Amino acid sequence: MDKMIVTESDQNSPDSFRCGFAAIVGRPNVGKSTLMNRILGQKISITSRRPQTTRHRIHGIDTTTECQVIYVDTPGLHKPGGKAMNRYLNQAATTALQGVDVVLFVVAGTKWTDEDELVLERVRHGGAPVILVVNQIDRLQPEQLLPHLAKVSQRMEFHTVIPLSAKSGESVDLLEAEVAKLMPHGPAQFPEDQITDRSMRFLAAEIVREKLTRQLGQELPYEMTVEIESYEIGDGIVNIAALIWVERDGQKAIVIGKGGQGLKKVGQEARQDLENILEQKVFLQLWVKVKEGWSADERALRSLGYTDE
Repeated sequence: MDKMIVTESDQNSPDSFRCGFAAIVGRPNVGKSTLMNRILGQKISITSRRPQTTRHRIHGIDTTTECQVIYVDTPGLHKPGGKAMNRYLNQAATTALQGVDVVLFVVAGTKWTDEDELVLERVRHGGAPVILVVNQIDRLQPEQLLPHLAKVSQRMEFHTVIPLSAKSGESVDLLEAEVAKLMPHGPAQFPEDQITDRSMRFLAAEIVREKLTRQLGQELPYEMTVEIESYEIGDGIVNIAALIWVERDGQKAIVIGKGGQGLKKVGQEARQDLENILEQKVFLQLWVKVKEGWSADERALRSLGYTDE
């Protein structure tokens, strides 16, 4: 479906225009954020190979001449853990299922885990039609895919099952068309050129966290988050100061790296992404600080922006 300009008359004609919400859910690391970025044609949700990279609900807005779909990217649903962060992630994903017009249940290839089963139980009782999205088909042969599609189709009465590759874009247009059909008639809720409801402060923090996640890999302390201390728009330049919070001094040393090279590389890569999005120069300053036990403290989570809103 081509991304085209929506006229005011199109948006204000409920008989012809459609607008609604589509929740993208699934266990961690199945490609939910990659799928939303592919649909929007722009990076809104951060991605990495590490599970639980997405920590917040993020709205991505896709507007065409006939329809506006507000996609809701969510943290991966997983088995409950004891920490406040684990409870927050599951709550954010579960809440996203409420009041949506369609659910996109994303699974990875032919793999089906206990956490996929957990997601299935959540969406089964949600009330909205469920499209099963079988991602990563670019890694499969037809003789692997076809029997798997027949098998998973029996797990519940899905609205439809769509195999695709979020990475390459194969068959993503088929999913978009199917989602558009399920949107209710009504005017657009957002301006035609808006692609997310999140602020640039939020996106800046997420981009820094993405670079940290990708660089640190297995050493990544999950007890880490990013807070934007200041965001100032100057004459031809945006000045951003970000705090990277960890829980222990040892984690601080890992983030900074030998001779500060780790933090320097994160800053360079994040600045490049931000300049591409903002289309102007960015001056980015990063500091690492220790806040002991923040990921297990609900009050600390709220102070760092982890809310259900």
